[in-house]
Amino acid sequence: MKNKKMQKEDSFQKYLASQLKDPEFKKYYDEYGKQLEISYQILKLRKKKGISQAELAKKIGTKQSNIARIEAGKQNFSINTLEKIAKVFDRSLKIDFI
Repeated sequence: MKNKKMQKEDSFQKYLASQLKDPEFKKYYDEYGKQLEISYQILKLRKKKGISQAELAKKIGTKQSNIARIEAGKQNFSINTLEKIAKVFDRSLKIDFI
């Protein structure tokens, strides 16, 4: 099963690389890409832990609809919110300026 998962992730990376050759796509990806990456990481962590959006929302003191928007990349999130989410998943939050 992990092999299929790795194949899907590899396929997505190849697809993304091809899409980034399009200047318009790259412009939007550069603008929103990091937020989408973080959103996807939150979604993966939540599913791995086997908790619902409603459960995560309750643990961090927000509504399920906010978690749905965060995971869809349709809501900005604060460092405070990210720290709360990291705590739920026993992770630390790291922000880098490269």
